[in-house]
Amino acid sequence: MAQAVAEALLNKKGEDVRILSLRGLSLIADYFVLASGTSRPHVQALYEAAVDVFLERGIRPRIEGAEHRRWVLVDGGSVIVHVFHEEERSYYGLERLWSDAPEVPLPSPAPAP
Repeated sequence: MAQAVAEALLNKKGEDVRILSLRGLSLIADYFVLASGTSRPHVQALYEAAVDVFLERGIRPRIEGAEHRRWVLVDGGSVIVHVFHEEERSYYGLERLWSDAPEVPLPSPAPAP
């Protein structure tokens, strides 16, 4: 699931997309998927892409922060997606807070036709 979400974010030109494995570190989720957007419309496109991945798999995620589109959290249960505007990502520094979480390799891009 985390890989599918990351792929959707990359397809929408999400910046600095990362998957962190929280297994054994947290009870709240197995994975965080993080991405940055360059504008509020971009952040919206990114979090909507994440929501679509969950809905396609029969998961109805909870969404917080959508009204401001600065830091939107999409909670799909075992996978939590954080979509940030660039400044918020730098300010809150989730990667620093979860520095002990191993990073999962991103999906390989699809070959060009």
